[in-house]
Amino acid sequence: MYATTRGMLLLATPPLDDPNFDRSVVYMMEHSGEGAVGVVLNQPTDESSIDGLERWMELSAPPAVVFNGGPVQFDALIAIAELRGPRDDAWSAILADLGSVDLGRDPIDVADEVGRVRLFRGYAGWAAGQLDGEIAAGAWMVFDALRDDVFHPDPEDLWRLVLRRQHGRVSWLANAPDDLSMN
Repeated sequence: MYATTRGMLLLATPPLDDPNFDRSVVYMMEHSGEGAVGVVLNQPTDESSIDGLERWMELSAPPAVVFNGGPVQFDALIAIAELRGPRDDAWSAILADLGSVDLGRDPIDVADEVGRVRLFRGYAGWAAGQLDGEIAAGAWMVFDALRDDVFHPDPEDLWRLVLRRQHGRVSWLANAPDDLSMN
């Protein structure tokens, strides 16, 4: 049986064996009995433009680059945006006014108002029960997400930032060295 992590953050425990996820922060877009999908929030790339998506890139929150969303389907583009007055057929809600948008449409055709946007290449995906097993094994810590986490201006520090705001000993992990053998 799974407990949904939709709209939450997964933080990789140090060190997660998979180098794709070392110290990663994953925002969960979907988690059901059929599987789970999220995007990595703290792996910006140098890619600052995408042909045909200039209008979406103009709305990107700083840093206005495409992020490495995860190791699955790296050619797939995903955008998460804040929307006011969204068109039902142009987005998939994660929260009331935050969701993934149809990048094949112009922003003006997606909602009355498009706020901050973050674009991702690829995503993190898990088969049915896989993520639940990884969480149970201690590979991931699950925390509430703040809206600003998705659009954080300093993504490289996000893993430590999320840990620092936790209570108790969990917050101590924020100070763990990158190379645990140096501890």
